[in-house]
Amino acid sequence: VQLEESGGGLVQAGGSLRLSCAASGRAFSSYSIAWFRQAPGKEREGVSCISSSDGSTWYKDSVKGRFTISSDNAKNTVYLQMNSLKPEDTAVYYCAGDSVLSTCGPHSDYDEVHDYWGQGTQVTVSS
Repeated sequence: VQLEESGGGLVQAGGSLRLSCAASGRAFSSYSIAWFRQAPGKEREGVSCISSSDGSTWYKDSVKGRFTISSDNAKNTVYLQMNSLKPEDTAVYYCAGDSVLSTCGPHSDYDEVHDYWGQGTQVTVSS
């Protein structure tokens, strides 16, 4: 599976961005896709997850109500709509695939669960 992120950029606080994760190489319905982020000097953390196999989703508490994850199975693409962005959302955002559990939940916050990773896209929120 190959994953490629796009859509990052510079935005002012309160603004919006939509990230995309395009997947190829394996049936999209056979794994879940999660978004992670890593800010400078901090550990990578899970942000959100969506599973095409069972329809489950998961969100980190700090993004609930602001971020929305969705998928377009026909395009093998997962989106992360980010609204009301804050400076603390600044990070490199990665998408990752889990082909083993293929479902979303609190475990979606763990790197070890995911076996496919994209290269990341930078999101910078200015105050």
